[in-house]
Amino acid sequence: MKAYFQAIWDGIQSTRKGMALTWKHAWAARNQRSIQNIQDPDYFNQKAGIVTLQYPQQQIPTPVNGRYQLHNEMDDCIVCDKCVKVCPVDCIEIDPIKATGLVGTASDGSPIRLYAAKFDIDMSKCCFCGLCTTVCPTECLTMTSEYDFSVFDVKEHNFEFANLTPEQAAEKRALYEQFVAEKEAAKEAAKEAAKTAEPTTEAPTTESTEEKPATPKPAFKPAFKPSFKPKPKPDAE
Repeated sequence: MKAYFQAIWDGIQSTRKGMALTWKHAWAARNQRSIQNIQDPDYFNQKAGIVTLQYPQQQIPTPVNGRYQLHNEMDDCIVCDKCVKVCPVDCIEIDPIKATGLVGTASDGSPIRLYAAKFDIDMSKCCFCGLCTTVCPTECLTMTSEYDFSVFDVKEHNFEFANLTPEQAAEKRALYEQFVAEKEAAKEAAKEAAKTAEPTTEAPTTESTEEKPATPKPAFKPAFKPSFKPKPKPDAE
């Protein structure tokens, strides 16, 4: 019987402590905590208050070195394909087109010799490792501070950065194919011209067709003679 009433008393005490903590937080919730960056030294020393943010009206500042949505500046992109090769999840897809000459120069002076008919980044596959931004030679591929790109359709996570329309891409591709064909035709014409310039008749030979007798090979002679003489064998007694 004593244990029964002891359990009831423990339940009352536990309820009292829990309600006291609840009313304490409810009283402190009259105030609102200030929005601070997590990197601020006073972030964990704030006064008691409401912690929940009214998103998206209120947002926590993102850190400077955060890795979020990818962005590519096509004017500085040389279409080197390094980001595609280093990506561990294959979220970047590029369709390069060779140009017949120099297309332009990037902001750092790098020559641009390729067009990008397609430069897509599927952020639904991205693991935010940042390797693509590390290997980019012109630093045109960066990770922005934009972290909220939620959509209803996952296909909308595929971001397109190519600056050519399908018609322009087809035109550039046709121009390069024509350039290659003309170059090959010029090579073939040069080969044909070289063949026609060669003499077709063989020059007469002055050597007689009669067979010459074979000259005997000289006998082998040693280059030196040994200077020692074999010792005579002693007579047997």
